[in-house]
Amino acid sequence: MRIDVLTLFPSMFTPMNESMMWKARDIGTLDLRVRDIRDFTTDRHRTADDIPYGGGGGMIMKPDVLVRAIEETLDDAPAGTPVIYMSPQGRVFSHAIAQELAQHERLVILCGHYEGIDERVLELAVTDEISIGDYVLTGGELAAMVVMDAVVRLLPGVLGAEGAAERDSHADGVLEGPHYTRPTVFRGLVVPEVLQGGNHSAIEAWRREQALRRTWRNRPDLLMKAELSEDEKYLLAKFANEDTTR
Repeated sequence: MRIDVLTLFPSMFTPMNESMMWKARDIGTLDLRVRDIRDFTTDRHRTADDIPYGGGGGMIMKPDVLVRAIEETLDDAPAGTPVIYMSPQGRVFSHAIAQELAQHERLVILCGHYEGIDERVLELAVTDEISIGDYVLTGGELAAMVVMDAVVRLLPGVLGAEGAAERDSHADGVLEGPHYTRPTVFRGLVVPEVLQGGNHSAIEAWRREQALRRTWRNRPDLLMKAELSEDEKYLLAKFANEDTTR
């Protein structure tokens, strides 16, 4: 996958050279190109923003510069390549959206800054707006890195362990259960006995129950949309009964 990022602050993307993002680039799965929006300006001052019409605080990123940047970036891109503007007004990012974006060969991500971008950029060049939550950041760079990390780790070969992404929290609509490693006993806390045995069906059943229990406790709203078996619905009723008898 190739991802082009358009930003006023390219140096902010240094963390994308670490950990799994480094691995994705090293094995050729990710081709990340961070492009300075000022490179698409035409004046000697490299002006990418201007004062807003109608007054108000903050500067607005210029439509001529941004549309030129997007169009030149898309020059050799496949038809239908998403152009994503990171915006607090966009659809809220989720695992399902990450899966959707991971199916594309190319992505273009536009990072806004200051007070925002000229509305005409949205009308002429942007195909999608994505938010990572109901709050406002200084710019779109951190949000872009969140989206890229969530998408790239879904690409084949990046995580290494087969099926690892499918076992993540939210991958099947519920949170992931607890994990343990050595030592078996640490400060009086013992690894559950079922995990120390070799009964894989019992281990999977235990992990699923713990995942449902954690979701019931921490994010019960997710269970409204999760696909559950009759046995799993029985477990939820059991959890509810435990809560009422405490």
